[in-house]
Amino acid sequence: MDAFSSSFLSSTFTFPSLTTRPPIAPSSLPQIPSLNISAVRIEEKQPQSLTAETSSQSSKTQVHKPPPPPPRRAALPTRNIPKKGAAEPSLPVTIFNALDDVINNFIDPPLRSSVDPRYVLSQNFAPVEELPPTECEVTDGSLPPWLDGAYIRNGPNPQFLPRGPYHLFDGDGMLHSIRIPQGRAILCSRYVKTYKYTIERRAGSPILPNVFSGFNGLTASAARGALSAARILTGQFNPVNGIGLANTSLALFGGRLYALGESDLPYSLRLKPDGDIETLGRHDFDGKLVMSMTAHPKVDPETGEAFAFRYGPVPPFLTYFRFDAQGRKQPDVPIFSLTSPSFLHDFGITKKYAIFADIQIGMNPVEMVTGGSPVGTVPNKVPRLGIIPRYAKDESEMRWFNVPGFNIVHSINAWDEEDAIIMVAPNILSVEHTLERLDMIHASVEMVRIDLKTGMVTRHPLSTRNLDFAVINPGYVGKKNKYVYAAVGNPMPKISGVVKLDVSQTERKECIVGSRMYGPGCYGGEPFFVAREPDNPEAEEDDGYIVSYVHDEKSGESKFLVMDAKTPNLDIVAAVRLPRRVPYGFHGLFVRERDIKGL
Repeated sequence: MDAFSSSFLSSTFTFPSLTTRPPIAPSSLPQIPSLNISAVRIEEKQPQSLTAETSSQSSKTQVHKPPPPPPRRAALPTRNIPKKGAAEPSLPVTIFNALDDVINNFIDPPLRSSVDPRYVLSQNFAPVEELPPTECEVTDGSLPPWLDGAYIRNGPNPQFLPRGPYHLFDGDGMLHSIRIPQGRAILCSRYVKTYKYTIERRAGSPILPNVFSGFNGLTASAARGALSAARILTGQFNPVNGIGLANTSLALFGGRLYALGESDLPYSLRLKPDGDIETLGRHDFDGKLVMSMTAHPKVDPETGEAFAFRYGPVPPFLTYFRFDAQGRKQPDVPIFSLTSPSFLHDFGITKKYAIFADIQIGMNPVEMVTGGSPVGTVPNKVPRLGIIPRYAKDESEMRWFNVPGFNIVHSINAWDEEDAIIMVAPNILSVEHTLERLDMIHASVEMVRIDLKTGMVTRHPLSTRNLDFAVINPGYVGKKNKYVYAAVGNPMPKISGVVKLDVSQTERKECIVGSRMYGPGCYGGEPFFVAREPDNPEAEEDDGYIVSYVHDEKSGESKFLVMDAKTPNLDIVAAVRLPRRVPYGFHGLFVRERDIKGL
């Protein structure tokens, strides 16, 4: 799963083996006294710099030598670490931090494993410090010349160790970019410089509450709500400037690159020639986007248009909109036929329609009263799929279809057929565990057919494996495709490999036609498909590469893998040893050099 929205509240390469331990049950967690930490930052020794010639320019550019290999597992520091330029906390900040400690230690301590930072931030989920552009070693094979650009992956990386409850989705967004200029590899890790990140770095401690873990139960919600109101009144932060983390995904459209998190506006980015990442700022599209938008916009590769939406706790619970090829936002289309707040993380588009899923996750006041999350399952709700014309100006042609038992968080692709719409998506079979027990989730990739004449909906599974974080060749968004590349949960959120599915098979059988498992104790992230010749209309759909970061939990070493997407075993084309570990994260994007230069 990836960073759910806070909108509701505003075999050439193998790793050494390791026997994985089973998920920790809450009852088996060690009884450790409550921590009373006012603020802690993770600081890592920066690699020494050297001067190297970049392939893209004749002038000298600063890159860095790789630091020594990381230890297998470092203990998290438990003391304050001073930062350069940080001012002494003011009296209001000191008082409010003390009140925050009272809430975190006595009113709402992190008792559940899903919000206990000792568990959530263990192993390779632990945060890392920023890394400037650093040369990497290609240890196996060679990087193909067609990989001319940068692979960037987003994910949560808390700037400060949590003082209280912390959910996996609550971390500040950090981008891990591997720039590939002419066969070389340069890694850079930078925070998205959101408003939240900036004011908290300046203050030297957390200011904004954690949305997914900070409002469990009425007492905790009232206490943290009152504390947040006091911080606003004393000028510590202004929610008008955004509360988002930008920790979920990336998108490229209208000549701009964005870091996305659906609780806020997009943050515009720039990639520098040396491989560094710069946050340009929060982007409101000339004032036309005043609220949040999805972290999964769909970009039509043929028209250059982008399609998006937002959702929230008050009517209209869903609003659909689009951007033209130049990135200009078009008028909102409010959807009032969605009659209750629902968790809509992703959606699909075809050449004619946009498709939304109204699933069994939404606002759950009963759970909140009993100490649970305000966002949870609604067991008596029947899931639905809604379709609206792609260029609709209002919701007059919106149609809803009941699809019992179909709960999707991510959409893979959708397309039009004669008098029908086809959608491929992972169905969450254990939706009640979606937020609390990610390790118990099983997602089955299914194909759904909506008959527009009869209103009949049929569906069938494409695989029995636990698959999510699936991607296709980006050139096939919104039109019929044959191949899907999906991450194997073992269990989620850890990913033990990637499989290739042929969704064109008409027989109802296992559709996996290719597979690459990373080996015992080795876990990766969402795969991403990079076409070898994206501008060649005659190129085969699977003619390209699958890329991903992979981490070996025994050695503590991370690598960047490039796999041949056409081969049955997804053969390793190149492996790059990274100068330090890359934590597990969410969604990524490959940006070609020609697009980087146009940003």
